[in-house]
Amino acid sequence: MGVKSLAVACGALALCLALTTATNPGFVVRITQAGLDYVNQQGMAILEKELAQLKLPDISGKSGKVRYELSRLRIPNFRFPHSRITPISNVGLQVSISNAFAELDGDWRVKMAFIRSSGSFNLKVEGVSIKLTLSLGSDTTGKPTISTSACSASISDVRVRFSGKLRWLYNLFHKAIESRLKKSFQSKVCDSVAKSVKNVFQKKVQTLPVTARIDDNTGIDFSLVGPPRATAQSLDLDLKGEFYSLAHRSTVPFSPLPLAFPSDHDRMVYFGASSYFFNTASIAYHKAGALVFEVTDAMIPKDTVFRLETSLLSAFIPQLEEMYPNMPMKFRLSAPTAPFLTIGPGGISFQPVVDAQAYAILPNSSLAPLFLLSLTGNVSAVINVRSGRIVGSLDVGRIRLSLKDSAVGTFQVESLQSIMNVLTSRVVLPRLNARLDEGLRLPMPNGIQLSNILVKFHQDFLLVGADVHV
Repeated sequence: MGVKSLAVACGALALCLALTTATNPGFVVRITQAGLDYVNQQGMAILEKELAQLKLPDISGKSGKVRYELSRLRIPNFRFPHSRITPISNVGLQVSISNAFAELDGDWRVKMAFIRSSGSFNLKVEGVSIKLTLSLGSDTTGKPTISTSACSASISDVRVRFSGKLRWLYNLFHKAIESRLKKSFQSKVCDSVAKSVKNVFQKKVQTLPVTARIDDNTGIDFSLVGPPRATAQSLDLDLKGEFYSLAHRSTVPFSPLPLAFPSDHDRMVYFGASSYFFNTASIAYHKAGALVFEVTDAMIPKDTVFRLETSLLSAFIPQLEEMYPNMPMKFRLSAPTAPFLTIGPGGISFQPVVDAQAYAILPNSSLAPLFLLSLTGNVSAVINVRSGRIVGSLDVGRIRLSLKDSAVGTFQVESLQSIMNVLTSRVVLPRLNARLDEGLRLPMPNGIQLSNILVKFHQDFLLVGADVHV
């Protein structure tokens, strides 16, 4: 193979790999059969109300010498006692309704020779069966789409009861009327269902936001990276799951890994948050300049045995007391690079590197740089779900210090160990954990509550399982 051919082949391979990894989700939502059963329960209540608005045309005709007309057809009652939504692999969802029944009211008028009469009638429709196939997709904005791809309806029995002075006329043409009402009703059901799917359910899923503002610094992208995937046991929605800086959104320099989603189906819904999901949050906050924290004496708890002043360090940095005697100090903590975490069966952990710049606060409030420390340590995270939000807290192990720069000469950084431990554990961590305790809302419609929550760690992702209710 020539050099040019090799280059083309390598380029094609790189493109294929890029396209493959680009479709991997950073966040997955799985709706199990139990979840679809709950959706069915809620959805059928909506569909019953929609079909109760079904409009049937007036019917007129002639049976023997009797001319009849049925008008103002209304449906005061439509019930689905037995229904089910099941996922169909590589197709979508199938909605099956059986033994449904409906009642119709209307007015009737007949004419036979010199006889004219009118009244009202009640129609009972029984044994209604509807089978509906829903195709699922996504639009250019990453929002889900839903449409009716197939529908069939059948009715086993229709019975009409007339009221009025000449009810006996009913016996002359009731079979013809029942047959026509049955055909009319049967042909209109699928039209009405398809209309309801388009005007109600499609509009509802279109209201789901694909991006959301988290705070003043970041937003999150929950758009679909592909159409929803139906399997024999569940419906999976692959979401981008990517944080971004509101001030400057840019391409993430790495791609999400494939998620080896477990076959758990005990809960109604499962959420899979990948390491990509969390690490893009780290990048977004770092780009937004939000990973900066300043510690002053006013922030140190009153019961702490020391105050943040230059005299605190005079024992092991004598020149500091000479240069800046009895002056208040400030530490500015910042992350030189975005910290990256790892997720495994044992939980979440990462080893962030933090720069701690010490300053003396001069009488005119200006800052004099003293020294710059590099802090590293093992950080573990505890994750939970509360009120539909992922919440967490951090814990830091022993901090390791090294001196990166100094304007007050060299000194033994180990002497600052206990001070930095106090600043971290009693000042920085409580404020970070307070922010993490506010949590991040899981991608689900408003009004949905979670119960029976399960939190598990897997390789490269966090799994949250729950049952839902409104």
